Amino acid sequence: MERKVAVPQASNRTSCSSSPFLLLLLPSCFLNHLFRPAMVQMSSSTASPVTITVASGGTGGGVTHRRSMGPSSPAPGRSFSTDNTTTSPTPRRISSSGGRRYSTAEEAESTEFLRYTVQIPATPEHHLSSAAPESAPMPGKSYVSGTLFTGGFNCVTRGHVLCSSADSPPAPSHAKILCQMNGCDADPFCTKSKKYPCECGYLICKDCYDDCGGNGGKCPGCKEKYKVNGEDDSECDAEEEVLPLTSVAEFGYGRRLSMMKSVKGPADFDHSRWLFETKGTYGYGNAVWPKDGGGGGARGGGGGFKGFEEPPNFSCNGKRPLTRKISVSQAIISPYRLLIVLRLVALGFFLAWRIRHPNHEAIWLWAMSIACELWFAVSWLLDQLPKLCPVNRATDLSVLKERFESPSLRNPKGRSDLPGVDVFVSTADPEKEPPLATANTVLSILAVDYPVEKLACYLSDDGGSLLTFESLAETASFAKTWVPFCRKHEIEPRNPEAYFSQTRDFFKNKVRLDFVRERRRVKREYDEFKVRINSLPESIRRRSDAYNAHEDLRAKKKHEEISGSLSEQLKVPKATWMSDGSHWPGTWSSAESEHSRADHAGIIQALLAPPNSEPVMGGEESKDGLINTAAVDIRLPMLVYVSREKRPGYDHNKKAGAMNALVRTSAIMSNGPFILNLDCDHYVHNSQAMREGMCFMLDSGGDRVCFVQFPQRFEGIDPNDRYANHNLVFFDVTMRAMDGLQGPMYVGTGCIFRRTALYGFSPPRATERRGWLGRKKIKLFLKKPTLGKKTDSENNEEEEEDDDVESCSLLPKMFGSSSILGASIPVAEYQGRLLQDLPGTHIGRPAGSLAVPREPLDASTVAEAISVISCYYENKTEWGKRVGWIYGSVTEDVVTGYRMHNRGWRSVYCVTKRDAFRGTAPINLTDRLHQVLRWATGSVEIFFSRNNALFASRRMKFLQRVAYFNAGMYPFTSIFLLIYCVLPAVSLFSGKFIVQSMSVSFLVFLLVITVTLCLLALLEIKWSGITLHDWWRNEQFWVIGGTSAHPAAVLQGLLKVVAGVDISFTLTSKPANDENENEFAELYIVKWSLLMVPPVTIMMVNVIAMAVAFARAIYSEFPRWSKLMGGSFFSLWVLCHLYPFAKGLMGKKGKVPTIVFVWSGLISIVVSLLWVYISPPPVLRNQYMSF
Repeated sequence: MERKVAVPQASNRTSCSSSPFLLLLLPSCFLNHLFRPAMVQMSSSTASPVTITVASGGTGGGVTHRRSMGPSSPAPGRSFSTDNTTTSPTPRRISSSGGRRYSTAEEAESTEFLRYTVQIPATPEHHLSSAAPESAPMPGKSYVSGTLFTGGFNCVTRGHVLCSSADSPPAPSHAKILCQMNGCDADPFCTKSKKYPCECGYLICKDCYDDCGGNGGKCPGCKEKYKVNGEDDSECDAEEEVLPLTSVAEFGYGRRLSMMKSVKGPADFDHSRWLFETKGTYGYGNAVWPKDGGGGGARGGGGGFKGFEEPPNFSCNGKRPLTRKISVSQAIISPYRLLIVLRLVALGFFLAWRIRHPNHEAIWLWAMSIACELWFAVSWLLDQLPKLCPVNRATDLSVLKERFESPSLRNPKGRSDLPGVDVFVSTADPEKEPPLATANTVLSILAVDYPVEKLACYLSDDGGSLLTFESLAETASFAKTWVPFCRKHEIEPRNPEAYFSQTRDFFKNKVRLDFVRERRRVKREYDEFKVRINSLPESIRRRSDAYNAHEDLRAKKKHEEISGSLSEQLKVPKATWMSDGSHWPGTWSSAESEHSRADHAGIIQALLAPPNSEPVMGGEESKDGLINTAAVDIRLPMLVYVSREKRPGYDHNKKAGAMNALVRTSAIMSNGPFILNLDCDHYVHNSQAMREGMCFMLDSGGDRVCFVQFPQRFEGIDPNDRYANHNLVFFDVTMRAMDGLQGPMYVGTGCIFRRTALYGFSPPRATERRGWLGRKKIKLFLKKPTLGKKTDSENNEEEEEDDDVESCSLLPKMFGSSSILGASIPVAEYQGRLLQDLPGTHIGRPAGSLAVPREPLDASTVAEAISVISCYYENKTEWGKRVGWIYGSVTEDVVTGYRMHNRGWRSVYCVTKRDAFRGTAPINLTDRLHQVLRWATGSVEIFFSRNNALFASRRMKFLQRVAYFNAGMYPFTSIFLLIYCVLPAVSLFSGKFIVQSMSVSFLVFLLVITVTLCLLALLEIKWSGITLHDWWRNEQFWVIGGTSAHPAAVLQGLLKVVAGVDISFTLTSKPANDENENEFAELYIVKWSLLMVPPVTIMMVNVIAMAVAFARAIYSEFPRWSKLMGGSFFSLWVLCHLYPFAKGLMGKKGKVPTIVFVWSGLISIVVSLLWVYISPPPVLRNQYMSF
């Protein structure tokens, strides 16, 4: 096949024979219009090499290429074009083969044209014949895995080879399989059972097999005798023989098939004696279970009903469910629900009594307290209603392995039939998110206990930092040691930092004799790995300074040669350089044009290529090796670095935009039907967490599950959990309770998604709830594609949600112009289906359909992935509106989960025995307040948007609506909480109280409300598993956040809605403590923030008010001790809840910043003066009146 392509000639600096960069540019000219092809000529021969002629100039059009979607795809692959230039008038013929890799072999002598000989490897549509020339070089490494791809808006897609392939393992050969006997090139033969003659797998043709003696000879490979003729075949034939149905005539019992005793039979028939003598069995229904598959004659060995054995056990692993729901004990949940009703009734009577008994002496004080108490009652009811039906869930991993990873008729080799999982890790700033923490997260993902060929890890670097890129490259190198070590010795956790820092006995349950030696070696290697990661910033700076100095000298020398003098000061951009001496296409430290955080090209680098489908066992321990991997699979999952393109003038939508870019990239490169997203500081703590999550997705009814949410667990928290960082009340109480409704909400990390749910599709079936409180239910089956046009009404949320995007005409409008992305959607939907033999499955896939090798990754695929992460790709599409992560809120996670539940999907809360994931949380007071501020601001945005649960569709359950409505409304409680925390001080200053007198009724109501609240807390502790300490810390921080961060969030939300003021987003810093520093050093650091002013003011005002009221009571002729005790009790209640905040202000040495006292003192003085002016004391009032 001869093909001529005109492309610009390479510069003198780069030659074909010495630089790998030109080698990379050659295939890019075919696939991504990197160069302009002018003429393509092809011959019919597929075995000959391809000759490519490269011209020094020319014009041409783009090249159309096609990619197969795999053998398990229900839809064929679609061709796509990247034609962005004027088409040449020269006729062209486009190849129909799949994506191809090209390599140069020779250079032409002509100065105008350069000629290359290219060997095209075999693809599913292009097969090499056996007559291929022997001189064709075999590729040493995957072309894509060693290449950095960049591109974006108005710029060409480029590739750069980063390293040579000398030290990489050879790629699998696609040559024809021949006999392994020396000098023989015949085809090997197999027995009738489709197996090789010997168990060792030695390939031998029929003639050589007969020469070796046939059945009586020895195998040339293992030197063992061949099996006797027919032994192997007979066993196989017996297994594959179709079992015949049992004939009714063989029983002589009429047309009755059941063996159950009949009352219509003969009176003298002894049924028990018949069962004992004939060894008959009771059938299931009308089925009779023959022994060895035959009837009573041929294989039964006797007359009557002999020859039958016990029926099969339907409780085997293949029929047992993967998951089970465990309800909370009725001894706990029934009193819990009863107490909720009792407290609700008590609150009703208490509020009615308060309204009927106003305090006429201080009507304003009474009115404010009544308003606050009414709001608190409604808020408590909204928080308590979704907790009526808490559930627990359990999984059975043995059933999962039996069903999806065991040999069967459709899967004789026992390959994994589990669907693929794409793992997303997001990071934005290496200064606030240390690269070492990100590297440990990636290592824990690569070592997870999941089929290697079904796993892919994508790291999104939204800052485009070279530091993150090179740290990930170091991580990929260290993974070749760490992952086999974890698999061999079953290490838990598989985060090296967490594993080597744990204090427990690491020899527990370790039986291998070489464990201690290999652990010591891997620990030493990890210490060196940390040194390399920590030294990368300085290494990059020194390297860049050296290259920049060299470029300065060259620029000055060139300027002197041109102008003859150096009168002007030259401005040479200070670039950031990669280790191979080329410019980093991402962000530079000097922030030059097209190289800043908000202006850089898109980058994709496959650091680890997709693995082979068959296990690759390591070799014996070598001299330079660290561990013995002789019986360990050394394959690694695919690892991809992604940095989306950013340009000025585009809204990049922060984290949600980065996640959507990963969705599109992964759909083209791996297309796993399920997606796991993790923050860069959340690592896999349980290596089987993915398997547990997949149990819910693949069990009966799992096709309605849109995501499986895992609880967030944190490390590095102070033992007292001063600021409620563990947040156990939310993760173990609220989320478990929502799991009993329609499912928990999505909380941003540690979640496995169904890809089709992220694409905006509706579930296969849903339920609409109509009538009062949704009592009337209507079943909907939504799997049928809607080929009609969408309705024009955009304001009707229900109609918009009903319109699915399964129509082919709507795909470009919804998902963009990429045809590969559109063709991957039905593939992901098919691979995510349940097995068709599960009960209740309407549309499923056959077992073993996913036990096929993954399609190899080629350059055209990566080039298409570059195009879908460009800054303009989402224009005029539904990305961020209906598809993917939803835009418009700083808490995009809650909105995304709400949209899925609104379409009728369900979610599941998976609490594993061993924590699935663990991360870090800010233990510093200021960082914690800013984190809560961001969450509360997002809730305010949700409340004022169309995502308010008041506008939810009929597919969402009523209590699920209540839960989402409460999630958007809770920040507004802070307004009433601020007033209620100041009311005790106002009462003490004025000598008045919220009630006119401390009557018995008021005290009884107050006692009943308090006791029922405490009993409810105890029962919640009982069924959720949290402790009383966790509950109390949550109550304390509810007051701290409600008086500091939540009011600021309400103010920011109102400014955005009313005035359109955008909300600033502060990235939460991830702790990176030095080994020599105190583990909780950040706990005692005091960082000033305006959020601290309201709580400090409240504390000071209450303390001063208690002192003033006590002094007034002592020196008064008629002291009112009851009102003093009432006001002091509520002031102490406020101070007890704010105690952790006061302790945090003191720091480690007990010092408070002066600015805190200045602001709080000024505010206290202003409040006191206003109060004296509004309500002066009686003495001053008399003097004023006399004056």
